[in-house]
Formats: sequence, C-alpha cells, structure tokens
Amino acid sequence: MKKLFIIPALVLAIGITSCGNNAEKKEEGASTETTTTAPEATETASTTTVEGIENVTLSNQWTVEANDQMQFNTTLIRVKAGEPVELTLKNVGSMPVESMGHNLVVLKPGVDVATFGGEATAAADNEYIPKSALSSIVAHTKLLGPGQEDKITFTLEKGVYPYLCSFPGHFGIMHGQIVAE
Repeated sequence: MKKLFIIPALVLAIGITSCGNNAEKKEEGASTETTTTAPEATETASTTTVEGIENVTLSNQWTVEANDQMQFNTTLIRVKAGEPVELTLKNVGSMPVESMGHNLVVLKPGVDVATFGGEATAAADNEYIPKSALSSIVAHTKLLGPGQEDKITFTLEKGVYPYLCSFPGHFGIMHGQIVAE
C-alpha cells in the first residue's frame, strides 16, 4: 500500500524539480492564468481581456503538441463560439506513458484548476480523469504515450475555458486557455 502512495509522490517530486523555468518559452504576451469568476460573468466578458488574444488566429481546428519537458506548444487558442471545435493532441515526446503520459482536458469556466489537478492525481485507474469531477469537464483526450495522438470534437459557448494535462504533476505548467468568441 505504501508503494502506491510513494510512486505518485516520487513522480510529482521529480516533475517539479525537473521543470525548470519555462517562462521564456511561453508565447509572447500569452496569459496562462485561469479565471475563477462565475460562468455567467466569464461568458459575457470581452475576449479582449485575455492578454494576447488579438495576436491569435481564429480557427476551430487546432493541433497541440505535448513534449517530454512537460510543455504544450500552444497555450492560447481562439475559436468561434457555437461551432464545432476539432482539437488534436500529439505527444511528440519519447518517454513512456507510465512516466510522461499526456492528455488535454478542457474545463468549464470558473473551475479551480488546482483542485481539479489534485483530484486527477488520484484517478490513475481512469487515465487521470477524476470521476468526481466529470461535471467540470467539457472534453478530454485519452492519455497518450510517445508518438500517439488523439482528436476530440466539442462545441463551446462564448467564454474563456482553461485546459490542462491531468497527468500527476503536469497541470501546474501544462495549461492554457481557449477563448470562444
């Protein structure tokens, strides 16, 4: 039983210490902070309040890459609300899924990312998608190993939607926002 607790704690500790500072690699002007306002307030908020959104192409087809440095190559996505969004996640890393698996989870506006990430850590049996938080999720990919990809399709109302990788220790730096306008 102790091993089951020690392994996730070890993975989290290694992930945190190996992260380094990736601030210089983020898209210039991209904001990765999540909002904690009520969904009604977020849906009516102007998308110009998301720093850097004016520099992002409006498209409902996106490909996001995840790597062994626990980074998404895209942290700000702009889509047209009310139309299907097709999002592909590609794991471009080479480490095995057991130690460096990646997924992409789109959350509803206002969901506390840290709380969700904590619950996800305990959901290894469900690819780190906590059953207790399913009502907070808009859509999610499968947990991917090296060279794998998964495509999801969903529709969003106007608003700002946080997304993250829910693999233990990843959500702290592997996150971004989808702005539906």
